[in-house]
Amino acid sequence: MRPLDPRLVRTTRAVRVHLAVTVACAAAATGLILLQAWLIAHAVATATTGVTAQAVAGTVGAVALVALARAALSYGAETMALRSAAGVKSDLRRRLVRHVTGGDPASTDAGQLVTLATRGLDALDDYVARYLPQLVLAALVPVAVLVVVVRADWISALVIALTLPLIPVFMALVGWHTQSRTRRQWHLLERLGGHFLDVVEGLPTLAVFRRAKAEAGLIRRVTEEHRSATMGTLRVAFLSAFVLELLATLAVALVAVEIGLRLLYGQLDLETALLVLILAPEAYLPLREVGARFHASTEGLAAAEQVFAALERPQTVTTRTGDARVLSASPGPVRESPASRVRVAAAPEVRFHDVGLTYPGRSRPALTGVDLTLRPGATVLVTGRSGAGKTSLVSLLLRFTDPTAGRIAVTGDDGEPRDLRDVDVEQWRRRIAWVPQRPYLFDASVADNIRLGDPDASDASVRRAARLAEAEELIGALPYGYATRLGERGSRLSAGQRQRIALARAFLRQEGDGAPIVLLDEPTAHLDPENAAAVRAGVTRLLRGRTGVIVAHDAGWADLADEVVHLHDGRIAVPAETVGAAG
Repeated sequence: MRPLDPRLVRTTRAVRVHLAVTVACAAAATGLILLQAWLIAHAVATATTGVTAQAVAGTVGAVALVALARAALSYGAETMALRSAAGVKSDLRRRLVRHVTGGDPASTDAGQLVTLATRGLDALDDYVARYLPQLVLAALVPVAVLVVVVRADWISALVIALTLPLIPVFMALVGWHTQSRTRRQWHLLERLGGHFLDVVEGLPTLAVFRRAKAEAGLIRRVTEEHRSATMGTLRVAFLSAFVLELLATLAVALVAVEIGLRLLYGQLDLETALLVLILAPEAYLPLREVGARFHASTEGLAAAEQVFAALERPQTVTTRTGDARVLSASPGPVRESPASRVRVAAAPEVRFHDVGLTYPGRSRPALTGVDLTLRPGATVLVTGRSGAGKTSLVSLLLRFTDPTAGRIAVTGDDGEPRDLRDVDVEQWRRRIAWVPQRPYLFDASVADNIRLGDPDASDASVRRAARLAEAEELIGALPYGYATRLGERGSRLSAGQRQRIALARAFLRQEGDGAPIVLLDEPTAHLDPENAAAVRAGVTRLLRGRTGVIVAHDAGWADLADEVVHLHDGRIAVPAETVGAAG
């Protein structure tokens, strides 16, 4: 495990500023250490000559001032270091969330992401605030001490120079041993967090099928494995601290013995001997502290490696900010395009030209040779069995992924077709109202959950959207109406009621022609007849005058569609069939 991850320095401004301040503080601390050692040696040596107390009072006062200066410098440096650590964690969390939300959310393990973004990055405090400053001190102080000791007594300097490398060597050996243990500990923690989240979300299902005890046993086993890994890592940390302390103590004792013998035979004056004896422990102390801090920071460093691994994983969707470079998982050279200048028409036409999609790590394509046109104001019904490619088609339209073959063209504001990859992702998604099969409702009020479609919408707009989505009556039956909290994942509501709240979000997003495209994924799957009828009525209103795509297993929605497309093994099985105008 590297002592300093260069990716932190390259990509995080807070780390660069922190390192610059740390180097300055370490240089000042080194100067104060040397000055304090000389002042103490001079004061003691002078006092032994029989001079009065007044003669050494100035030197003693200077020692006290230096000690206060060291304390103030240490306090200020640690305060700044903790602030820098907070900045680093915030920056990495923002980048991690931005990267994950830019791709396909379905490919993200929510449990591992939560563990990484919370417990994992919190462990960076020790690494940034304590380990990095100590690493800089370990590079400056021993060298400065050796330079001073060489000028004072070359024999002692030789002893220090020969024994000093033993500590980094043993630190490296222990570090190699610790690395695998720390990674295993972190892997088990991620596994535990992800599995626990899955179990909590699926508790009702587990209880119905009498599998709750079995899952509890699995969590117990993973927890025990994590406990064993953690205790093993701590055992190595304690043993390594003992080894480093022993080495440093023996090295200082060796210097003290040879200094004492030479002082006894008159080969060394008292002031020089005291200076060397005071400085010798200071040469080893930073290295010992680095060893101790390293073990305290390994978890945070392991988490940072996981974050960078996630950030460096190719996104399956092109991301752009202004005139920035475009990185795509698709093969081919990196392209540059001013995405922010490409504007989509108010009612765009969307054309799939021989589109193919192969997900990273898979050899079999999810879509192959898809040619499809979504005309403004028309509704297309996409049918097919599970695994036929329907979800992949929706993912392409939502820009959760980009095609690996062919292109998707949309009408620009100048009337010309433009590659969808040249359109800013956020701008494009603002033009879409999406109703997924299993909409996510947050533990917030009904109004706030609907307002997710338009955060600035008024209360009147929220109520109008609920009325159009056939949700007004069910909201009125809740204890506090629109102010009722729905619980995590909308636990207070049935599946059909959750679907109507999602429809209300879509209606709110459409206000002011903000979303001319509507995507619906199995809008009435697994609903009872009453809720299915209410959702269908709301969908009929939602599609009126909009470009619609309905994904379903069967052709039950054909009466609302202008065209029906059947997918089979990633291909359009039959030509698009015109079935009539949408109602």
